[in-house]
Amino acid sequence: MLKHVILWQLKDEFTAEEKEAIKAGIKSGLEGLKGQVPGLLEVIVYTNGLASSNADVMLDATLENEDALKGYAVHPVHVEVADTKVRPFTKTRMCLDFEI
Repeated sequence: MLKHVILWQLKDEFTAEEKEAIKAGIKSGLEGLKGQVPGLLEVIVYTNGLASSNADVMLDATLENEDALKGYAVHPVHVEVADTKVRPFTKTRMCLDFEI
């Protein structure tokens, strides 16, 4: 199994209220992928970081193996969520993939 962990910062142009709505959309979109993408075992999105955080959203996904990760990256349902709920609203993205 492996972990796919992503941290995003939202764009500065959004108000606090808009950011909350964006984070809710990211969370529901990404967590909704469970059961739709082969090899995606678990997906949790964290949106309530402490004031000491410098990221706004964290994805913690568990996948079966590296082939499942490669398939997840290009799966149409994932790409749709990324293109409509994540990419238009984020300015930075950091990723760490590792075996567990």
